Amino acid sequence: MSFRTAPLAVIHDVDKETLLTPEIRAEIDKQIAKYPPEWKQSAVMPALTLVQEYNGGWLTKELMNQVAVYLDMPEVAVYEVASFYAMYDLEPVGRHKISVCNSISCMLCGSEELMEHIQKKYGVVNGGTTTDGKFTFKEFECLGACRHAPAVMIDKTYHECVTPDLVDKLIKKLD
Repeated sequence: MSFRTAPLAVIHDVDKETLLTPEIRAEIDKQIAKYPPEWKQSAVMPALTLVQEYNGGWLTKELMNQVAVYLDMPEVAVYEVASFYAMYDLEPVGRHKISVCNSISCMLCGSEELMEHIQKKYGVVNGGTTTDGKFTFKEFECLGACRHAPAVMIDKTYHECVTPDLVDKLIKKLD
């Protein structure tokens, strides 16, 4: 069974020079250049990452639509990527993001205890933001640091062999 969609030119009848900012377009173009011209949609993840960083850590529907137009792809395809991967946030976030790995290696080494500690001590649920806006807490499917579990990523910095005491020290250092 095959599905037909309207040509992208009809769906995306927009001047691409008015999308995003010139700086973001230039950065996305660098990512697009890594792929054959007919595969420019492969740059969707780096494009979403750039746009999310520009927007204070989260993606709006309008921004995702602009990425779709810029990459000549259906909006729904961009939404699917943004909603599937835990690195993207579709709601406003705190000034910092704390991601705790929940893979089996991290769970066996204490990530569940670590997550419970964060929830109880800081009054924040998975996916939530502290009342002071200091950080958003998220479980993350895998941070790729199984050898030194449990792993935590704060903003873009990885921390390994994290204990409740260590996470408290790391949180205390945040603005």
